[in-house]
Amino acid sequence: MEETLPDGTRRVTEVPAHHGRAAEDDGLKHVQPTDEHVIEVRDVEVRFGSFTVFKNLNLDVRRGEILGFVGGSGQGKSVLMRTILDLVPKYSGTIRLFGEDVDKLSVPQRALLNRRYGVLFQMGALFSSLTVKENIQVPMKEQGSNMSKQLMDELALMKIDMVGLARNAADKLPSELSGGMIKRAGLARALALDPDLLFVDEPTSGLDPIGAANFDDLIAGLRDTLGLTVYMVTHDLDSLWNVCDRVAVLADKRVIVNGPVQDLIDYDHPWVREYFRGVRGGRFVDAE
Repeated sequence: MEETLPDGTRRVTEVPAHHGRAAEDDGLKHVQPTDEHVIEVRDVEVRFGSFTVFKNLNLDVRRGEILGFVGGSGQGKSVLMRTILDLVPKYSGTIRLFGEDVDKLSVPQRALLNRRYGVLFQMGALFSSLTVKENIQVPMKEQGSNMSKQLMDELALMKIDMVGLARNAADKLPSELSGGMIKRAGLARALALDPDLLFVDEPTSGLDPIGAANFDDLIAGLRDTLGLTVYMVTHDLDSLWNVCDRVAVLADKRVIVNGPVQDLIDYDHPWVREYFRGVRGGRFVDAE
């Protein structure tokens, strides 16, 4: 069943069971998304000078889901993520995280809210002069924690284990890591404060097919074991088909449609048709 929102956005209302690799019997109890909205974006407009990046943009992210966010290059996928994170100012509109209007929060309230989400930026964004362990400990220190060094060291090693890095990576600098290791280290830092919500920006970009598939499985496994909600900016079709519960499409300066990926392939829009039924996307459609 499809629903047309007041701004023209089309939404498929079913929440499907996991498909692809994430649906295989791996011994995990897969989290089923709920109707509770962890992120609510309403009528948001962002401008850079006289250029409007998006306008009247609406988007919901449900608790427990992995939402894939796609769009053409330069359309503003990462800009929206940074706007939700309050790193890019919006011109108008409302953003709610965990039901809270972020514009109405005091500084202490915002600090508490910030502890509830973690971010994996493109290319990891590690501090080049800090070791992996020290990078993971940055959020612990920034949040005013009174934890001892020993406790922070132990927690950092736990996060390293969690993302599948070898413990001997703890004392290495980013320059000593491969691209895949950098992303896993960045993910460990994003998980440092045990967040409820995880933002990941192009997590498989630059990885070989095997590394990308393993990273997708890692994200899905963490969602299931930790009960995370995941907002994933991506262009990777494998990620969309294999781990995402829903996909939202950014085009024409707004989210034009969202729903399970299987239900978007026939959506009547030039970019959507080319993306899902082009040379690369067509192989997934043919395999269905």
